[in-house]
Amino acid sequence: MKLVDAILQKSGHPAYAWVVFFLTFCESVFLFIPPEVFMTPAIIADRRRAMPITIAAALGSLVGGAAAYMIGLWLFDSVGVWLIQNFASMEKFALAQDMFVRHGLFIIFLTAVTPIPYKLMAICAGFMGFPALVFLGISAIFRTARFALVGFLLWRFQEQANAIVKKYFWPLTVAAITVTAIGLCIILSL
Repeated sequence: MKLVDAILQKSGHPAYAWVVFFLTFCESVFLFIPPEVFMTPAIIADRRRAMPITIAAALGSLVGGAAAYMIGLWLFDSVGVWLIQNFASMEKFALAQDMFVRHGLFIIFLTAVTPIPYKLMAICAGFMGFPALVFLGISAIFRTARFALVGFLLWRFQEQANAIVKKYFWPLTVAAITVTAIGLCIILSL
């Protein structure tokens, strides 16, 4: 339990909001770890951190989404292709592109509120020249709403979440790693 206490203590540092911002930015461009993983320790350690951590996650996601959009718009042939080949596949990108053509705004909404790779749609939106302000507006509204909901739930049930994390830290950690590994295997095999 020393590790759990150390993680919760470190997440209470004022600079941790910047860590959440940076990691959420990375998740919006190339990382496959859901931002909620970065938000949780600080909020369950101190419920007063819910608002700044939620804002940091929302801003990091929006800036990361804008960066991924610009990669698709201006750097697709170099950086975009490299990101897709290393973190997904060109087949998945072609599927994302097809879905984007057919469903447009709904796909942005869907990737903003679910674990479906937001980064692929952001790169695709830039590559296809989808209106940047519409993309960023929809992303800002729905990604922020997603993080606000998580932040609220963690704030509201902070004591219960803290007890669960302390009691089941290792099983939860192993389960998260296993689910992530299985998800990556599935993504890479498609």
